[in-house]
Amino acid sequence: MARVRVALINDYEVVVRGLAAMLKSYEDQIEIAELDAGTDVGQSVDVALYDTFAATAGDREEVKRLAADPRIRNVIVYSWDMNQQLIHDALANGAAGYLAKGLAAHDLVAAILSVAAGEGRVHAIPSGALSAVVGDWPGRDEGLSQREAEMLALITQGLKNKEIAERTRLSINSVKTYIRSCYRRIGVTDRSHAILWGVEHGFRPDRVRIRPDR
Repeated sequence: MARVRVALINDYEVVVRGLAAMLKSYEDQIEIAELDAGTDVGQSVDVALYDTFAATAGDREEVKRLAADPRIRNVIVYSWDMNQQLIHDALANGAAGYLAKGLAAHDLVAAILSVAAGEGRVHAIPSGALSAVVGDWPGRDEGLSQREAEMLALITQGLKNKEIAERTRLSINSVKTYIRSCYRRIGVTDRSHAILWGVEHGFRPDRVRIRPDR
């Protein structure tokens, strides 16, 4: 059986590298064609896996643009947010599938293969299963949770709290709670120092295309 060729997409190199490491044990089924951080897909692939960390959701223009790319056969949105309206809008935007973050590696691979084969579009965490801590993100080594890191990434990009709430589909109060928690972890007390910390610790978006075979 031919392997499914996959491009991993997110604005942060550490995120796409984390996904690549997660999928490495499944090289007999998945071929990682390239990792794209802030760049377009450069070759034909069966699947573009779009990680929404610090990125727009599947109902926004980015997924529509990816779905229109002739080099991409299927766009799959990979997200924590399993809101049914959001899933519906992402699929209406041209996404071929929508997968929950927190799927264990073998379940993620099975879901990618299922979408690529046209057999299943939405894959949530199985009922009763625990959400797995998967992949990587900037600040993980400093103890930041993925949500805290996402807040810091968006702050470092210059977004205000209202814009962060819109981007992440969290309430303003939830955004403020995550930001306060982030500040405590990195030892700062205000936004300007948080931005400086973020710049120094890899929270600015990257622009790189990585071909694993090179």
